[in-house]
Amino acid sequence: QVQLVDSGGGLVQPGGSLRLSCAASGSLFSLYTMAWYRQAPGKERELVARITNGGNTNYADSMKGRFTISRDNAEKKVYLKMNSLKPEDTAVYYCNAQKPGYMYWGQGTQVTVSS
Repeated sequence: QVQLVDSGGGLVQPGGSLRLSCAASGSLFSLYTMAWYRQAPGKERELVARITNGGNTNYADSMKGRFTISRDNAEKKVYLKMNSLKPEDTAVYYCNAQKPGYMYWGQGTQVTVSS
């Protein structure tokens, strides 16, 4: 069992930056692939970025070059650094942990990009 707590969201102006954090509790964190998803109003949840237990990363096309996912296995944390934020990045962002047969979600953190 893994519990995930998301934090770090807020209101930011276009062009600004935020860093989201996800704190995990439970065992075997280092075995999980971790990811960030987001869901905007009226839209489906979409993958933002993913990092494997080996540290390999992949990003949705619209986030490449602006967002960076990282993990700290010793601290059981995952981060999403978001730069050059745009109004269309406004969404609830969710941390996700998965390995074969298991998937867990954080409660979400709201990111609003607006002037």
